[in-house]
Amino acid sequence: MADNPHVKKLQELRAASRLGGGQDRIDTQHSKGRLTARERLDLLLDKGSFREVDPFTVHRTSDFGLEDQKFLGDSVITGWGTIEGRLVYVFSQDFTVFGGSLGEAHAEKICKIMDMAMKNGAPVIGLNDSGGARIQEGVVSLGGYADIFLRNTMASGVIPQVSAIMGPCAGGAVYSPALTDFIFMTRNTSYMFVTGPDVVKTVTHEDVTQEELGGASVHSEKSGVCHVAADSEADTLFLIRKLLDYLPQNNMEDPPFVPGDDPLRMEEKLNNIIPDDPNKPYDIKEAIRMITDNGQFYEIHENFAQNLVVGFSRLGGHSIGIVANQPAVLAGVLDIDASEKGARFVRFCDSFNIPILTFEDVPGFLPGVNQEHHGIIRSGAKLLYAFCEATVPKLTVITRKAYGGAYCVMSSKHIRGDVNYAWPSAEIAVMGPEGAVNIIFRKELDKAKDPLKKRAELVADYKEKFANPYVAAQRGYIDDVIEPRETRPRLINALEMLSNKRDANPAKKHGNIPL
Repeated sequence: MADNPHVKKLQELRAASRLGGGQDRIDTQHSKGRLTARERLDLLLDKGSFREVDPFTVHRTSDFGLEDQKFLGDSVITGWGTIEGRLVYVFSQDFTVFGGSLGEAHAEKICKIMDMAMKNGAPVIGLNDSGGARIQEGVVSLGGYADIFLRNTMASGVIPQVSAIMGPCAGGAVYSPALTDFIFMTRNTSYMFVTGPDVVKTVTHEDVTQEELGGASVHSEKSGVCHVAADSEADTLFLIRKLLDYLPQNNMEDPPFVPGDDPLRMEEKLNNIIPDDPNKPYDIKEAIRMITDNGQFYEIHENFAQNLVVGFSRLGGHSIGIVANQPAVLAGVLDIDASEKGARFVRFCDSFNIPILTFEDVPGFLPGVNQEHHGIIRSGAKLLYAFCEATVPKLTVITRKAYGGAYCVMSSKHIRGDVNYAWPSAEIAVMGPEGAVNIIFRKELDKAKDPLKKRAELVADYKEKFANPYVAAQRGYIDDVIEPRETRPRLINALEMLSNKRDANPAKKHGNIPL
């Protein structure tokens, strides 16, 4: 039987579409240590699950010789597939076609996928590898970006949005990823900047490389633009798959339940994790791993504002978001970057029905001219606003210091914390004993025959009265003082108790977070 000519033509067109910009350009992509757009989708999605949309789309431009350069599918691959059996929508920019540049047809394909994701309530994952706007298409290209930005904004808080920067991402192109929930980057091969090194040198006379200006290390450690940085493209895509394990499909669903280890497990080591010296650091991540299911913790912004730790884990099989002061870095103090890091994470968890667990050991906000002049008041208010606004179940464990306004901010009972525990080592006070004594007893110390001895006595007295959890517990600000070793079963029990929690904010269009 002769081959059906119509089927044969379809097969030929599909093969041409899958070849993108051609084998030579594919080889060039590989020579730079980068995968192609389709190879990335193969690694990201469950095997055989990808279903492509618009593989035969072509651009409509006839200027600058583009009428003679048409590639089926244009410069982006779009469709849907599954990750661990759960539906996701994807787009992957193809650098082998016009350098992955965005034109009218390219933007329309992405917009179609985003509209489908919103209608069907599933995450969108964008793999970005683009030279930016297609200059030959002029303002039409800019309009395409704006169409995508609007959809990013409308989808925010409705479906999870994840961006992976797999190559260059410059100019207006950076703002779509910036509007999404999480940005992943690959070290040494991906870059993000509003203006490139050449423009920077012309305008400011600063001589920098792409890596120094907007590489993964810069954005994951200094700017905070990147949430997760990986060493290879394969690692980047694997980490995206792992992230989705903790997230619901949309804001109307709960995250997936995954049974963990023994919910009654005790950790004796926790009873001795707090040093006897109140000024000696310890690693809060060590405590987190002792408490969570199977010791798992998926950290977000690991290398940015390390004095605050945020990330996802599970307790009793339930997905949770963790916010924790890190005493091992700057004594766990809150500064501008840490406050903004925490605020964004808390708001994401609240948007997607993920309970928030807070570990508190905070001496206060970082003092200094630089912090004040750059807006620590405004930034600290963001974290306060985020915790106040959140209506998901909120659990708090005060492990050691809870001083001053920072005590209020870190999901205290007063801002709708649901269950607030303290370890016996907790110190809940307006400020540390030494500072408080210096202020309260300044005159007595000036008159004392032996100021050092008198000061030591007053500090000891202050600690006895205030540097403990029991005054707050007497007031009901702390629901219970618990042994550290029993933290895991107590938290799991509290989380299950809160499983049907109902809370709401006053009816309004939206609040005005101090941005």
